[in-house]
Amino acid sequence: MFKNLGLNPFKKLANDTVIYGMSSIVGRFLNWWLMPLYVVLFAPDVYGIITNLYSYVAFFMVFLTYGMETGFFRFAAKSPHPDKVYSTSLISLFTTSALFVVIILVFKENIAALINYQNHPEYILWLAIILAIDALTAIPFAQLRLKNRPLKFAFIKLVNIAANISFNLFFLLVCPKFADNPNSIIHLIYSPNIGVGYVFISNLLASLITLLLLLPEIFKISFKFDKELLKKMLVYSFPILIVGLAGIINQNIDKILIPFLIPENLHPMKQLGIYGAGVKIAVLMNMFIQAFRYAFEPFFFSHSEGKDDKNMHANIMKYFVIFGLFIFLGMVFYIDILRLLNWKPEYYEGFSIVPAILLANLFFGIYFALSMWYKLTDMTRFGAYIAVGGAIVTVTLNFILIPVFGYKGSAFAVLVCFFGMMLVSYFFGQKYYPIPYNLKRIGAYFLVAAVLFAFSFYTKNLTPSIKYSANTFFILIFLSVVFLLEKRELTELLKRNKN
Repeated sequence: MFKNLGLNPFKKLANDTVIYGMSSIVGRFLNWWLMPLYVVLFAPDVYGIITNLYSYVAFFMVFLTYGMETGFFRFAAKSPHPDKVYSTSLISLFTTSALFVVIILVFKENIAALINYQNHPEYILWLAIILAIDALTAIPFAQLRLKNRPLKFAFIKLVNIAANISFNLFFLLVCPKFADNPNSIIHLIYSPNIGVGYVFISNLLASLITLLLLLPEIFKISFKFDKELLKKMLVYSFPILIVGLAGIINQNIDKILIPFLIPENLHPMKQLGIYGAGVKIAVLMNMFIQAFRYAFEPFFFSHSEGKDDKNMHANIMKYFVIFGLFIFLGMVFYIDILRLLNWKPEYYEGFSIVPAILLANLFFGIYFALSMWYKLTDMTRFGAYIAVGGAIVTVTLNFILIPVFGYKGSAFAVLVCFFGMMLVSYFFGQKYYPIPYNLKRIGAYFLVAAVLFAFSFYTKNLTPSIKYSANTFFILIFLSVVFLLEKRELTELLKRNKN
């Protein structure tokens, strides 16, 4: 099978995924440890503020980049003047980002009151500046990916995460130790009254550092602005914007709706905090998908011709599912270890939604890999149709389920949404850009994982040593099945790698 495909494309995708993974997997894993810090320091209703406001940030981030990143990849890859594409994209994003900050600056009190943060309009302004910086830097980061400079990309991403973590530790752990001393110079930069606001200040400072590191890339701009090119890019990118907005609705609308749909007597912000922590636990799956996405998108824009490339796509999908299911089983089998992190007991109930969120994220990752068919064929409108349909399902289910089941209804809604989007994208993709996916093999892996997950319920009440031993045995069973079914292909691949 690999004879006609060649090894170099696989090696390039694997190598790029590892490097990008340094910024995504390693970086986000380090950043993930802020969540245990928050749940130790903040009650669930306070952590709910972080969850709620960053959901708005995710929504507006997609709005402010308006699909320009994918549009940049598409036009720069085939244009004889990629510098003009870079310059036009960057000038466009700078203009819209600056305008956004001005609007927020003028109306921050009104916006804060609208979303029930009337006592903290400063939160809105800080987050708006973060959004503007991150939107502006999206194109320089895309340029680094397009020019195959993953090391610099990873370095800057890791610096951003390290700065964010450092500022959080400084403001939330170090400064409070000196706050009781009225003569301490710490009061020049720290006020206990800001509290959870330091989470947003830390993010803002990290974004500013990222902007400074990207200035050399930004100043490479040729200042060539092509209106006609921008129109073409916007036409191409608009469906991507719709897809992005719909995707953010699918992933974050529940965190926006929970405070409005759960009665005050049921403590909506507390439920939101518990739900947010549960969703964060599933971040390892997101990190795997994000690292894969960074390498996968530019890779397949460069390798999209012929039967061999479709076979390669099919094989990559199979191994993506294998790794995704391995992460799923590993996290659900050992999730109780998180209790050792000294969390507040109120958060423990959120563990129950983790399997659903992990599986939903895996379906989303499969959907992303499947979605290349409409990007490669310039039929991006289908992406908009699928994403909007998923958003309608998500919003409808959230309005129905949240008032009845609370945040658990949200977890079920996102699972149904991503599963449905995955299926629809597959069937449309097979019609317009057929790829010979090995559905029997993929289905077998899902079945094995489901059976092992079901067996794990019988180990829940056992002593920790026996429970974790049994779950480790289940993991080994899954890996053994993979080895038996993939032994021939893996052996051939290793031989070609040796040669």
